[in-house]
Amino acid sequence: MKQFVLPLAAVLALSACATVEPPQTVDNACSILSERPGWWRGLKRAENRWGAPPGLILAIMRQESSFQHNARPPREDGFLFFPGRRPSSAFGYAQALDQTWAEYQRDAGEGGADRDEFRDAADFIGWYTNTSRRRLNLDFGNGETHYLAYHEGHGGYSRGTFRQKAWLQEVARRVGTTASTYQRQIEGCEADLNRGWLPFF
Repeated sequence: MKQFVLPLAAVLALSACATVEPPQTVDNACSILSERPGWWRGLKRAENRWGAPPGLILAIMRQESSFQHNARPPREDGFLFFPGRRPSSAFGYAQALDQTWAEYQRDAGEGGADRDEFRDAADFIGWYTNTSRRRLNLDFGNGETHYLAYHEGHGGYSRGTFRQKAWLQEVARRVGTTASTYQRQIEGCEADLNRGWLPFF
C-alpha cells in the first residue's frame, strides 16, 4: 500500500492547484449549482451564519467576478513595456478590497480565509450584506440596494454617492433582478440540492 502514497499525494497536490473554471451556464442558479455542487454548502453556511439569501450572494458574485476565482480589475495603461497599475486591490470571487477583507477576517474570526476560495467569498458577501442590513436597514429581498451599498461602501451609500452614477444604478437594477430570479430558482430545486444531487437542466 505504501507504494501508492506518493502518487496519490502528487495527484491531490495537482488537483489543489488546478484552475477553477466558471460555470458554463450562469442564468440558472440550479444549473450553476449542478456544475459546482460544492458551492451549495458554502452558500448555505453563509445563509445560516448571516441570514443572506443564496440568490443574493450568487448575484453579487456574478456581477463582481463572473465567477472567476482569481479576478482582478484590469490594469490601467502602462508606459512602454511596463504594465500599468490596477485601480484597486479588489481580488477574487467577491472582488473584496484588501482593507475590507481584513475587516471581515477580524470581525468574523476568519483569519485563514482566502478571496479565491468560493466558500470564503460567499461568507464574506454574507457578512457584508448582513452588515448593510444592520447599519443601513436594507432588506435582504432588495438586491438592488444591497449592491449599491456593496459597490459604494456603507459610507458612500449613506451619502448617496450612487445617485450621480446612472450606469451604477442600472447595474444595481440588473443585480436585483438576478438575485430575485436566482432565489426563485433555488427555491424550486432546494430539495434536490439538500439531497446532494441535481437533475440535468
